[in-house]
Amino acid sequence: MEICIDSLESARNAIEGGATRLEICTALSEGGLTPTPGFLQKIKSFSPAPLYAMLRIRSGNFVYTEEEMEVMLQDLRILKECGADGFVFGALTSDNEINVQFCKNVLAAARPLPVTFHRAFDEVNDPLQSLEVLITLGFERILTSGQQDTAEEGLELIQKLVEKAQNRIIVMPGSGITKENILRIKMESGAKEFHASAKTNVTTHGANRTRTGGHKETCINVTDGTLVQEMIQIIMNTS
Repeated sequence: MEICIDSLESARNAIEGGATRLEICTALSEGGLTPTPGFLQKIKSFSPAPLYAMLRIRSGNFVYTEEEMEVMLQDLRILKECGADGFVFGALTSDNEINVQFCKNVLAAARPLPVTFHRAFDEVNDPLQSLEVLITLGFERILTSGQQDTAEEGLELIQKLVEKAQNRIIVMPGSGITKENILRIKMESGAKEFHASAKTNVTTHGANRTRTGGHKETCINVTDGTLVQEMIQIIMNTS
């Protein structure tokens, strides 16, 4: 059970709930961006679970300029030195194919650490062909919602991907996974790993007086350790 987090509180809650791996990000509200070195190092100091650092310089699409690629490669080198156990990354060409050369550069810089290809996969033109490309490149796993908004909606494609992968790469469903649907997703997809944020809304001590970013926040999303534990129990009891 991989839990994606963007705060220290969420990291601690996910660990207490039994998460077997953490995806370390900032700005989950934007789909997850590259974490700071200090953030990763702090979580590393108390986490028994492996930490996979997101490599994503900005929100929006997954088509990057040369300068953006240079920054992400430099971020990778720094986060690797800071103790990352793996990375989460994806890049596409302008016509929605896998950016093979940039993927090769990232995999080479990350070696021997493993790399997950993230939900940029859900934007590719031919997911079954792209699966083969990612296997050839050497990615450890693919995070996918089956090219739908949620993994539950994309179950048909996820099942096809798991079957075609033949254990050559891990296909990990993610997006909208809850304790209410994780059993169905597991049983129908045949997947063995799952990705969720397991978030709950927590009211803050007080709203900012002025707007910071998009709007004034009166609550934040934090990983619920009990929810993580419940989802793990569901998938373990049906293994």
